[in-house]
Amino acid sequence: MNVRTLYHTARGLQGLAGTEYDSDVSPPLRRRLWLWRRGFLSRSDAIYDLDEESAQDYVNDYQRFVRTKRINGTWSVALSNKLLFHRVMQPFDEQRMTVYGMVTGGSFHSVDTMAEQSELTDGGSVVAESTGDGGVTGKGDAGDEFSRAGDRTHNAAQRVVERLETEGELVLKWVHGGGGNNVLLCSRSSDGYRVNGEHHTETEFRSLVANLDEYLVCEYVEQGDFPAELYPETPNTLRFITMYDEADHEPFIAAVIHRIGTSDSEPLDNFTQGGLSAAIDPETGELGAGARPPAHGGARVSWHETHPDTGTQIEGRQVPGWQQIRDSVLEMASTASFLPYIGWDVIVTDDDGSFSVIEANSYPGLKSIQVHGPLLADDRVRRFYEQHDVC
Repeated sequence: MNVRTLYHTARGLQGLAGTEYDSDVSPPLRRRLWLWRRGFLSRSDAIYDLDEESAQDYVNDYQRFVRTKRINGTWSVALSNKLLFHRVMQPFDEQRMTVYGMVTGGSFHSVDTMAEQSELTDGGSVVAESTGDGGVTGKGDAGDEFSRAGDRTHNAAQRVVERLETEGELVLKWVHGGGGNNVLLCSRSSDGYRVNGEHHTETEFRSLVANLDEYLVCEYVEQGDFPAELYPETPNTLRFITMYDEADHEPFIAAVIHRIGTSDSEPLDNFTQGGLSAAIDPETGELGAGARPPAHGGARVSWHETHPDTGTQIEGRQVPGWQQIRDSVLEMASTASFLPYIGWDVIVTDDDGSFSVIEANSYPGLKSIQVHGPLLADDRVRRFYEQHDVC
C-alpha cells in the first residue's frame, strides 16, 4: 500500500468515524456492534433493510467511505475540484453552467470571460478585446459603462454585488468537495440580500463574500416546469451514477434518482437533510414513490406517492425528454471514460431534454440510492465494484 493510498484510507476512516459520532440514530449496543462488524454505520440501519443475508448486497459504509474513493485514482481531482471539472466539461458547453469567476482572499478572478461581457443599456453589442492578462475590454458606444471589463474592479464583494444586480440570483460554491456542502444560494431582495434563505444587509453580505476563499461564482440555473412542479422552493436535481464497463468499453447507468426538496431540506434537495429520493426507471424515466429518511431519530424511512408538503403527485410521473437526457449523460460519461465512477447532479431546464450539470462527484453518497434497493444485487454493478476492489 503506497503513501497516497494510506493517506486516503486514513481520511476515509476519519470521515466514517465522524459520521457515526454525529449520527442521530442510536440502536442498542448489540445491534450497533453487529452493524460495525459488517461495515455499516448506525444511520444505515434506519434506511436499509438489513439482515444477515441482505447485508451482503449493499455497498456498506466502509466500502463507500474508504474503497470507492480509490476507484478514480489520481484523476479523482478532476471531479473534486469544481473548476477543473468545469474545464473537463468544455466539450459539452450547452450542458454546463456558467462560472463567472472565483473569489479568494477578497479578490475576484474571471473564469468564463465572455460571460463577463454585459449587454449595453441601449441594446448595443460589446466586442471583447484581450488585455494580455486574461481580462477583456468592452468596445462600442458604452463609454465608461459597467460593460468595460478592463476598467472593472478586482474586489470580490463588488463584483459579486454587481453580478447580482444583473442576474438577481447566483450560486457561490467552494471549489473543493461535494455532497451539497459549502453551497450558498444568493439573491437580491428589496431589503438587502438573501443567502440560503437568510437575510443579510449589504454590509453583511459584502463581508461574507470578502471572507470566502476559493469559491466559484456561478449562474443560478432555473429549473424547468417539471422539477419546479414537484417542489417549487428548492432546485430539484437528478442524480445519476455511471460506471465504465472495461469489458464492453462503454459506460452504463448503475442507478438514477430524482431528488426533491421539502420544507425540512430547504434551500436544497439533499436527502440527508430530509429531502425525498424517488427512483427513476432508467429505460422509461418514470418515477417511483419518494423515500424520506427518518427525522429526529425516527425508526424507519417513510414513502410518499405524493409530496408531503404540497400534495403534488410523484409516483408514476415521467421525466420529460428522458431519452435525450439519458443518452447525453452516457455520452459525457463515455468522453470522460478515464473517470470510471461518476455521480452526476443534473437539473432539467425544459420539457425537451435540455439540462445543466450542476456538479459531479468521485465517490457519491449511496444512501439516497440504496434506499430503493441494494446496488450489489445487480450483477453488472457488482462486477464493476469487484474489479475495482470495493467488495
